[in-house]
Amino acid sequence: MVTETMAEKTPSYAVIDAIIYKHNVQLGGIIPVLQEIQDEFGCVPPEAINRIAQSMNIAATEIYGIVTFYSQFRLKPIGKNLVKVCHGTACHLNGADKVASALAQVTGAKEGETSPDGMFTVERVACLGCCSLAPCISINDEVYGTLSSADIDKAICHCRESGKHPVTD
Repeated sequence: MVTETMAEKTPSYAVIDAIIYKHNVQLGGIIPVLQEIQDEFGCVPPEAINRIAQSMNIAATEIYGIVTFYSQFRLKPIGKNLVKVCHGTACHLNGADKVASALAQVTGAKEGETSPDGMFTVERVACLGCCSLAPCISINDEVYGTLSSADIDKAICHCRESGKHPVTD
């Protein structure tokens, strides 16, 4: 999980070079390199893409293509709390759009955005695998289901007050 300090970390060529070297500068090692860079910096910054391209003799556009293809990678750091909104069939039929709207209103972040205060990043996901709890969300990998607008407001307010994810009632 990316912490607040990781999200603010400035990319260092020494750190990037050490990660590349650790993975033997092999083309097949690009995914582990990108994963480790994201773990270190909270995202895959443009400086890292350029440095990897230079060190591994790969076009920066190819690396950018990998980063944008795989949903696990981010080009911008995420907020302190990662909220995933399920849009699987069951959630969709039971009000996923209303859940997303309520989250946007309470957090100030639409799906795919981070709130202005940096507390919440809201992501749209295809399925959380909790169809019997539809509609559902996860906050920092903890699932909350059969949600109403009031439930969302309560969970997000608790996050803001405590500075961390809500505790299950």
